[in-house]
This record gives sequence, C-alpha cells and structure tokens, in this order.
Amino acid sequence: MDKIKKALTVFTTTFTTSMTANSGYAILAVMKSLMVDKYHWFTEEEMNDFTTMSQSSPGPMAVNSSLIVGYQLAGPLGAFAAVVGVMIPPIIIMIIVTYFYQTIVTNQYVRIFMSGMQAGVVAMLIDVIIGLFTTVTKRKSIYPYIIMIISFVFIRFTDFSMFYLIAGCIIAAVIKTLAAGRMVNGK
Repeated sequence: MDKIKKALTVFTTTFTTSMTANSGYAILAVMKSLMVDKYHWFTEEEMNDFTTMSQSSPGPMAVNSSLIVGYQLAGPLGAFAAVVGVMIPPIIIMIIVTYFYQTIVTNQYVRIFMSGMQAGVVAMLIDVIIGLFTTVTKRKSIYPYIIMIISFVFIRFTDFSMFYLIAGCIIAAVIKTLAAGRMVNGK
C-alpha cells in the first residue's frame, strides 16, 4: 500500500508541475524546487544527475526526468504514475489549442501571454543551467571544464549531429574512469 500512496503522490506532483511549466527545462526547474527544496526527496546533486540522464536519453525531457524520479521514489508503479502525470496536461492543452487554433493564433492577448511566458522560461532555463554548473564546479577537477568548453564549441560552431558529441563525451568518460581506476589500483 505504501508504494501506491507514493505513486499517487508522484502523480499529483508531476501533474501539478506539468500544469505549472510546459517545457522540459522549465519542468526541471519546478521539479527541482519541489523535490529538492520543498519535499527533500532528493539532494541537489541527485536531481542534477537525473537532469543529465534525462537530457542524454531520447524523448521529451519532461517525460524522461519524470520517469527517473518516479522510479526512484516508487519503483515501476511510480515511474508509470509520474509519466502519466506529466503527460496529461500537455495533451489536454494540445487538444484545446488544436480545437480553437484559428481563434488562438489571431488573438493579441494570447500573443502577449506567449511573450511573457518566453521570458519566464528563459529565467527557468538559467536556473537549471546555474544548478548544473554549480554541481560541476564543486568537483576539484579541470576535466568537467574541458568537456564543457569542448561541448559548447561543438554545439555553437559546428553543424555535426549531437550524436557525435554525446558519443565523444561517453568515450571521454570511459577513458577517464579507466585511467582513474588504474591510478587507484597503482597500475
């Protein structure tokens, strides 16, 4: 019964989060404030790890992060509840927008509302970036800085697929882990 209660709590949390913010990064910022700061379900570092995993997995970030968080809190039932909770509000909104598309697209108040939302989403994105950057800078290594700089240059100045960046980061992490293992074992 405890798992069902946790799953219900996860559902209501992800549902309200999805109602509050309707983009992947914005949802991550709201989830962090609820699950780390308010409920203390996770540490900030754990939430940043979840964010990293959800970004590197295929699919919508809101769904990926909800799946991870739900699973961590209540197992498979929690993962299911979290994904359903985060998906219902956007589905309902898309049905409404589709139905009233002509009215919505020409309404000046909707355009003003959307402009205001864009500014709010930028603020939430900055919050997520600062949180991830803070986690990286806590480590006493230059390695994360090098990866960040190379990744930024790759994203900003090349037209290559993100697949190559992700593959390169995975290879670099494996090499670093193997090298660190050899250092610890004295080989």
